[in-house]
Amino acid sequence: MKLNLLTLTAVMSLGLITTSCAQEERPYNNDDFLVTKAEVTHHTDLSVSVWQIDVKGTAGKTTPTPNGALDGAPVLGYVFPTSLKPTDVGFSQTEGIVALALTSHPDFDDTPLWDEDLDGDPKNIGDGVIWHPHWVVLHEDKRVAGGLAVKQFTKADNVTLPPTNPGMPMYMDSPGFPVTSKGNTIKVVVPDYRMNNQTSFKYDGVAAYMIVNTSKEDMPMLGVYDVFSVASGDLSLPYTVKKK
Repeated sequence: MKLNLLTLTAVMSLGLITTSCAQEERPYNNDDFLVTKAEVTHHTDLSVSVWQIDVKGTAGKTTPTPNGALDGAPVLGYVFPTSLKPTDVGFSQTEGIVALALTSHPDFDDTPLWDEDLDGDPKNIGDGVIWHPHWVVLHEDKRVAGGLAVKQFTKADNVTLPPTNPGMPMYMDSPGFPVTSKGNTIKVVVPDYRMNNQTSFKYDGVAAYMIVNTSKEDMPMLGVYDVFSVASGDLSLPYTVKKK
């Protein structure tokens, strides 16, 4: 089944995306990931948009406990599924949902161009735990409890990726946009020209738990294993960009 705006809602309603996984799979299910609002505001005078997720707790306070290895590494994310096209953010056209994910993961660095911890080494794993953005393309994957995974590809697929991609065989980019968190809010600023000057689109807000897999060929490389909360409640992408 191709994943589009209609089937994304269907995936949620059929329980393929779950917000009630077994407790042992929900070690980070707390108020820091209870989304209360998602908002994207376009600032015309600056030609940027500010993407914001509010939570009941403290945004960005909870980060994953290190796994000690890439395989099985936990990833936490505040995610904006959108109606944008893959080509709007530098990917070749493909089926799926374009999402902007703000992530934290202490076991690896997938932003080799950016030095988030300012230690002079843009490629060390210390950068990974600091909240940072990714463009990804999500598609339905029933093999994982959350029902979604980042879409993968092979060399034969002849895929186009943005030049800031981290070199993984997935529809993923590491654009380096600034992420800030304060109190119950986490924000990221995206220049218009980095998203094909798109300023009118639909979106939602999600808090999710993901796991990296590098050892099991029958499982996705980066799957969503739990969805803690959804701004709309049903992943219908009901929100539109506000103008300022």
